[in-house]
Amino acid sequence: MITGSLVAIVTPMHADGSVDHDALKRLINFHVENGTDAIVSVGTTGESATLTVSEHEEVIRATVKNVKGRMPVIAGTGANSTAEAIELTQAGKAAGADACLLVVPYYNKPPQHGLYQHFKTIAEAVDIPQILYNVPGRTACDMLNETVLKLSDISNIVGLKDATADVPRGLELIKQLPDDFAVYSGEDWTSKELMLGGGKGTITVTANVAPKLVSEMAAAAIAGKSVEASELDARLQGLHKNLFIEANPIPSKWALKEMGLIGEGIRLPLMPLSEQYHDEVRAAMKQASIV
Repeated sequence: MITGSLVAIVTPMHADGSVDHDALKRLINFHVENGTDAIVSVGTTGESATLTVSEHEEVIRATVKNVKGRMPVIAGTGANSTAEAIELTQAGKAAGADACLLVVPYYNKPPQHGLYQHFKTIAEAVDIPQILYNVPGRTACDMLNETVLKLSDISNIVGLKDATADVPRGLELIKQLPDDFAVYSGEDWTSKELMLGGGKGTITVTANVAPKLVSEMAAAAIAGKSVEASELDARLQGLHKNLFIEANPIPSKWALKEMGLIGEGIRLPLMPLSEQYHDEVRAAMKQASIV
């Protein structure tokens, strides 16, 4: 089971929007050096919505290659088409990913039994550990706890990224799931509470810019060290808030550029962080002792 701080890593880009592979390698080494427990490649934060299928697959391959077995790699391979999700998941397996992250189909608004059949079909088609991803704020479709419980009976569906920010709901689900099924927080600002309640980790945006602090906080929370986890999380609160002051990953990419780790590239329809928010993100970085 993969536990701890799982960074939803950004996809570095040149000014023209092409993928910056040198910066990707630099970011991966930054996470290895700072205690990140796993990398989630080409998720929402990795701008999966604007990468072509070939680029998507290439970034996963490059991530696996540059990690060199130093931590697990989870490939973001979800889609609102079941056939496309199978294709991407097959590519993730072929690239050597340790697991795949599959988002609830977006825009389509499928019923619960459609969600069950979607994920069941992918799991049966590709023999790789698969983590479900429920983020109704982006997909306009909420996968209910009872659907997750049914899917947990499928052997290679091994976890859930819960981005509902509904901690009581997440804690209730954890109580009902088997011990070998991992629930990860998908909302940085509620991640500490979910981990203290039995969550196995956090799939985190904040760790892009504060990997060591998030890793330490996650380890403390998973170990049930409430006071230590709370003290560490207090230093992260500004980032938890201000890295979402505009659409993710706009603020994270700006912060990483300020840290000298990546360039300014981002793909339309996203734009670089508006100047009016620079001071707020910079203040959050200072609170976390990044700058």
